[in-house]
Amino acid sequence: MTDLSLVLSGGPDKRQVAASFSRAAASYDSVAGLQRDVGTQLLQRLPVNFAPSRWLDLGCGTGYFTRALASHFTEGHGVALDIAEGMLNHARPLGGAEHFIAGDAERLPLQDSTCDLIFSSLAVQWCGDFEVVLREASRVLTPGGIFAFASLCTGTLFELRESWQHVDGMAHVNRFREFSRYEQLCAGSGLRTLSLERQPHVLHYADVRSLTHELKALGAHNLNPGRPGGLTGRARVQGLIDAYERFRQASGLPATYQVVYAVLEKPV
Repeated sequence: MTDLSLVLSGGPDKRQVAASFSRAAASYDSVAGLQRDVGTQLLQRLPVNFAPSRWLDLGCGTGYFTRALASHFTEGHGVALDIAEGMLNHARPLGGAEHFIAGDAERLPLQDSTCDLIFSSLAVQWCGDFEVVLREASRVLTPGGIFAFASLCTGTLFELRESWQHVDGMAHVNRFREFSRYEQLCAGSGLRTLSLERQPHVLHYADVRSLTHELKALGAHNLNPGRPGGLTGRARVQGLIDAYERFRQASGLPATYQVVYAVLEKPV
């Protein structure tokens, strides 16, 4: 359930991604309402009566959905994998899986045809080469197995991005793949697309600081290459606040997440 997005190729250094989410392990669940909602919706998209004997929670984060999967598939056996050791250290004592493994979605440390289900909620967007992620998923899945993932695409946090553009034009917000790119890569993966859709989730905040604090607590603040270094001065922060106010609604300041939901099946 590790979240927010990697750009495409040439994205953030994965060591920085792992370190950022490791630091956020203790605070993550306290601000992860969206992540829980998205993962729950992804679970609901799995085929009816699907009962994997072995499943993988890919990008397990604090293990919230590792435990949910264990409760949902009581006859199955689970593996939880994340790139962030800090997240695994947090998740392991809480249980839910037989094994908790440090690993990368682009190089899964699992043998061929060993999982009936790969479940990944808000994690694969950190991978620079999603084509490789799909190839690895296909390799590890058994025939008839399911790869269900939720990710983020272009349009996510557009309010924050546009507000920063008014301030200094620099890359303060993580970048995201186009939805059309997900469609293209899934179609060419050799996996059968059972469902693939984009759905907006809009959260509201009292002020900009509440949003940026939450992103930091999630470990999902700006990890773009070429991001501004050092502290942000008061004038720039005030400029951001003023620019974001243009988006204010009755419910507060909106933050839009464009979520990609996909369920893919490996042909028999």
